Amino acid sequence: MAEMTPMMRQYFEVKHDHPDCILFFRLGDFYEMFADDARTAARELDLVLTTRDKDKNKPDEEKIPMCGIPFHACDGYIARLVQRGYKVAICEQMEDPATAKGLVKRDVTRIITPGTVTESAMLDERKNNYFACVYGDGNAYALAFCDISTGAFSATAVRDASAAASELARFQPAELLLGGEAQKNPVLCDTAENRIGCALDFGADIDFDEARCKELTQVQFCRSLDALGIADEPLVAIACGALLARLREMQKNDLSHVRELDFYRTEKYMLLNMTTRRNLELTETMRSKERRGTLLWVLDKTKTPMGSRLMRGFLEKPLMQPSQITKRYDAVDELCKKTVLREELTLALKDVPDLERATARIVTGSCNCRDMLALAAGAAQLPRIRELLSQTDAALLQTVRDRLDDLQDLQALIDSAIREDAPLTLREGGIIKPGYDAEVDRLNEIQNGGAGLMVEMEMREKERTGIKNLRIRYNRVFGYSIEVSNGQLDLVPPDYIRKQTLVNGERFITQELKDLESTILTAKDRLAALEYQLFSDIRARLSEAAPRILQTAHAVAYIDVLCSFAAVAVKNRYCRPEIGVGNELTIKDGRHPVVEQMLKDSLFVPNDVSIGTPDCRALIITGPNMAGKSTYMRQIALIVLMAQIGSFVPASSAQIGIVDQLFTRVGASDDLASGQSTFMVEMTEVAEILRTATPRSLIVLDEIGRGTSTFDGMAIARAVLEHCADPKKLGAKTLFATHYHELATMAEGLDGMKNCNIAVKKRQDEMVFLRKIIPGSAAASYGVEVAKLAGLPDSVVNYARRLLGELEKNAPQKEQTVCEDDPQVSLDDLRSEDIRRELEAITPEALTPIEAMNVLFRLKQML
Repeated sequence: MAEMTPMMRQYFEVKHDHPDCILFFRLGDFYEMFADDARTAARELDLVLTTRDKDKNKPDEEKIPMCGIPFHACDGYIARLVQRGYKVAICEQMEDPATAKGLVKRDVTRIITPGTVTESAMLDERKNNYFACVYGDGNAYALAFCDISTGAFSATAVRDASAAASELARFQPAELLLGGEAQKNPVLCDTAENRIGCALDFGADIDFDEARCKELTQVQFCRSLDALGIADEPLVAIACGALLARLREMQKNDLSHVRELDFYRTEKYMLLNMTTRRNLELTETMRSKERRGTLLWVLDKTKTPMGSRLMRGFLEKPLMQPSQITKRYDAVDELCKKTVLREELTLALKDVPDLERATARIVTGSCNCRDMLALAAGAAQLPRIRELLSQTDAALLQTVRDRLDDLQDLQALIDSAIREDAPLTLREGGIIKPGYDAEVDRLNEIQNGGAGLMVEMEMREKERTGIKNLRIRYNRVFGYSIEVSNGQLDLVPPDYIRKQTLVNGERFITQELKDLESTILTAKDRLAALEYQLFSDIRARLSEAAPRILQTAHAVAYIDVLCSFAAVAVKNRYCRPEIGVGNELTIKDGRHPVVEQMLKDSLFVPNDVSIGTPDCRALIITGPNMAGKSTYMRQIALIVLMAQIGSFVPASSAQIGIVDQLFTRVGASDDLASGQSTFMVEMTEVAEILRTATPRSLIVLDEIGRGTSTFDGMAIARAVLEHCADPKKLGAKTLFATHYHELATMAEGLDGMKNCNIAVKKRQDEMVFLRKIIPGSAAASYGVEVAKLAGLPDSVVNYARRLLGELEKNAPQKEQTVCEDDPQVSLDDLRSEDIRRELEAITPEALTPIEAMNVLFRLKQML
């Protein structure tokens, strides 16, 4: 390093302190990267790799590689690096190069990782971006989650690693810090890397020092551990403190917008493990990982980014307290009935930008003028929203209204100070409005009217000296000067100082001219510096108001979610459920909320369910593949979940007892990464269900036991089903779909079980799925018919039928639940109740011919 320039020596000193980061080193208007960082950045960002060495005779291997990007366009490049798993350290110039003596001081001002991103261009505005910490001691674990882009901070304690993995799945962090026993736990590491796909970091022991972490937590939230509710939770304090320390280290600030700790007990919310979330497709589809086709896609009609994030939070945390759920129902019910009010609220919400993330950027010092203008634009809508909420009666709506600060003082400050056309860069001026600051106005006048000032001075000097042809000229070498011709040199006053002799005259300067020249030539730089100082002062005042802004942002988000629930309920004909502490689950005309929205050319067939009573704790569902068993079971689970987040549900009526845990075992696939077969994955998931479920749980089991031999599978399926339904063992509400028709006989010999099946109409070799649940067990699986529908060659299908006939010769005949040859489809099989109501509502003598045709067409569509 002795042969390096001082600047390069400075670079490698900073790089030595941040070896795991790509260092963006500020040089003028560029961020430069050198050596290995340059090679990596050039490869990942498609940049041209050059070198700083001027000596062409120097061997290439001794030259230091270099590449760079413009500082004002860095966000896109940083986003690409972070998305690919790199950390980026931003090294800024800490002093003005124009006034610095010697080498400009530089230092790292921020480290950007997947969990510490705050820039809008790098984030999905519809979901939180969490940095998580898990600390384990023995079998106990504590978790802390922080989204620095919004200031949200949550923490909890769980009983084991499996529960910790479920919480990680709930929050889906982008980055995870592990400490204590959590570093060694394979379940957590596998969940983070292979299931969630977040960046992993293993902290040192000193990062989890209990005394240090407790102090950090108390200082950050300005309250004692007792006031925070974690005095008896030392592991939680350690997780919180370690996470805060890591975030401060990366952000290089005190995170003053992170002021509220949400410590929650997992028992407060319905438990949804990772498998259940995946199977029910709550936020992304299983195959394509898309938003379309999920429950979130159906329910999220929010108008603000905050509302969309809160909607996702509601889905991840279904409530367990009927009183809280009922408050949401009351609010949604009122918004459903008051259509005009809801539409006006929606219009007002459309113009509210992302207040949470704008505030976070203001507090952390990474904001620009657009963030402030966005804050003012949002504040402009708040009085209207408050006024509309004052017309409501629901207690929850009134509570939210009371938490809504109209922020008019902040709006007035921003509107009076910041230009609407302010540039993104902050140090080049053009950001402060005229009239806000007298000195800014004066400097603007000087900068824009410099020529006019010189003309005024020229006129004064002519009048004072009597020199008629006196001129004030500008020269790049000498600057401003007063030119006097030779014929009038005798009139030059004593205060004129000779500057230069010309052929036809002389050039002079005066002290006043030197002062005016200095004022004009430095006005731009002084103006830019003053405007930046004023901007910083405004930013500091807004930072002080951050708690008010964030509280208001959360209130706006809450209103947005409730309006979305109401809009979806009205549009899709949802009903208000009855929620209670009982264990019974009764749904009439239930529909799958997602499938019915995906259907374009057909109507969804509704179905009923009644389970959780002493005579029906488990429902055994049989029927052919593709008939709708999985859809039926999933729709029941989704309706329960929707009811417990406060949403209305797709049914004509629903009585729902609180469900504490929702489990699904649907489908199966090999887990090749961990060397587990289909059957092993299936049995592992079933074991977790039986170990964790309670009598208040809802269990959905689809075709368990298929991964092994017929008799083994049947035995396991029966044993699991009996365990779930037996009140002396578990007694949980269980939906059990199976192809083992022998299991249907269980309902005849055991209490608490009932059979049902999907009605099928078979005409010769054709099969029609009626999608209707009827009592009793299915007569057959219709596997050959399903194979034909799937497109197997006719020769294969026909041969399969002959083989099936031979195999069934010695099999006992079963009572048929479908009509084999009757070509007439009974109204009892299809939407009979809906069609009956439709017919009863018709008054034939009052119908015009065209109306009668429309009614007939609608009835035909229903069939």
